[in-house]
Amino acid sequence: MSKANSEFIRWFGPILDALRDLGDSGRPKEVSARISRNLDLPDELLDQTTMSGANKFHNQVAWARQYLVWDGLLDSSKHGTWRLTEKGRDTHLGDQEAQEIFQRLVSLHYENRKKKKSEQANKLETQLTAEDIEEQKDNKNTDLLDALRSTSPTGFEKICRELLRESGFENVEVTGGSADFGIDGCGTLEINPFVSFKVLFQCKRYAKGNLVSRAQVGDFRNAMIGRAEKGIILTTSGFSNSAIHEANREGAPQIELVDGDKLVEMFQKVELGVKKKTVYEVDHEYFAKFED
Repeated sequence: MSKANSEFIRWFGPILDALRDLGDSGRPKEVSARISRNLDLPDELLDQTTMSGANKFHNQVAWARQYLVWDGLLDSSKHGTWRLTEKGRDTHLGDQEAQEIFQRLVSLHYENRKKKKSEQANKLETQLTAEDIEEQKDNKNTDLLDALRSTSPTGFEKICRELLRESGFENVEVTGGSADFGIDGCGTLEINPFVSFKVLFQCKRYAKGNLVSRAQVGDFRNAMIGRAEKGIILTTSGFSNSAIHEANREGAPQIELVDGDKLVEMFQKVELGVKKKTVYEVDHEYFAKFED
């Protein structure tokens, strides 16, 4: 594996430190934000994107987390929360220790592929080759984002309107035009039978790597003043680190940010513009009984 492909190793230790700071567990974006805060990472690093347009830093942190799971330092929960194991709570990793973990797992992976001696080895091989599965998943996400980016600006606004409707919003309208002041549409979100509020949204159909800036978030908030208390910006790309800080600035109306990855998740959740496909995997444990 090349140096470029193994850059995520440097986040092994910071992930464990961040989770300890968060009380031994946290959501993925919380962990990334804590690492950034602990290490005072520059916006130039946090705003880098991969070839598919995904945030490079978050992507590397997610890969580092997977290796820590394989080494027993984090649990393997699939419910979106990262959690330290008992072993992880007491483990502190420097660069050398992180490199040793990586090399050991890679060596074990290739040894298992070569020998395939035991059921346990086959399971580990399946786990470690999950990188290929993740790459396929990324490709599918890119396909959906490419489809969204191929629409016209007006078409993307209409698609976002449909997405918000499917997600529980009512009275959703596209209001964009030459005098929209950055507001592309509005809708109503009902919290319960007694409470509902108006929401304004803005749609940014951007090519991959073209991030929404802090100034654009600020302009959108200014356009909201006197019109609504809540705003959403949806984009087929991502947001700069300074834009994220601006959206969550204390003392100002909070703006929800929906980047390309989250947009894909929302479309898949409501099954809008996508078709569910069933994939069968080979049950190696079943066939192992008939090897003798």
